[in-house]
Amino acid sequence: MVMKIYQLLLLFAFAGLFSACKKTDYLDVNAGERPPLNAYISFVNARNSSAGIHFWTFTTQVTTTLLGSGQASPYLPTTFGNVQINVTEGSGSAYKVSRQFGNSAAYTATGGPNGPIATFYHTVFAAPQKSDPTKDTLILFYDDLSTPSAGKAKVRFVHLAAATSAVQVNLSLKTGTAELFNNVGYGSAGNGDINGSAYTLGPFVEVAAGTASVVITDRNSQKPLPLDQDKLTNINLEAGKIYTIFIHNISGGITADIITHQR
Repeated sequence: MVMKIYQLLLLFAFAGLFSACKKTDYLDVNAGERPPLNAYISFVNARNSSAGIHFWTFTTQVTTTLLGSGQASPYLPTTFGNVQINVTEGSGSAYKVSRQFGNSAAYTATGGPNGPIATFYHTVFAAPQKSDPTKDTLILFYDDLSTPSAGKAKVRFVHLAAATSAVQVNLSLKTGTAELFNNVGYGSAGNGDINGSAYTLGPFVEVAAGTASVVITDRNSQKPLPLDQDKLTNINLEAGKIYTIFIHNISGGITADIITHQR
């Protein structure tokens, strides 16, 4: 009888110890309270078409309003990692272009760079293909949105005008004219590197804030591109702000547009 009581006491002691262990802080976690991780993407319509478009990740529509030519969405929370991004036109459901990001360790014409990164910011352009401007492609850039130095803005330039040679980009301020980027080919950003695992962050460069004009010239002929210079004249570059200037095809020519990046 004494032995049985002793065994029961041991059983209760072990049960109490196990119960106490279950209440420790490192196990008391409610997974449902953890915020989901997302990548953040600004989607841009740089296609050679006047039709508005929507962007999708896999089968989920992520843009809420149609993006017209040259327009950009705000940064939207999206899937990260290996992601298929699709574009539909108008109210249609057929994909005009699809591309898988994250299925290649290095940039290739077919594989693309690594996919969107959780908690990070990106820009995805829908643009004409270099080899066949009647068809579209998708190009992803990683956005370094760190704050510019005091009194500075940050600027990036992206070349999306198919069948247009590499360009040189100069920025004119009251303090004078400076070369921003010397040799930017189609599908890339000034100072970008597509030989590694991804485009380099940004790449944005710091410039003095103030009223500026941008001159884009054909690098070979040194002649200005035949585009509407009004969009590139007397631009107000605000201190602390981040901008992307990009050129792309439109019916009958080339145009330029500007994105202001805001988290």
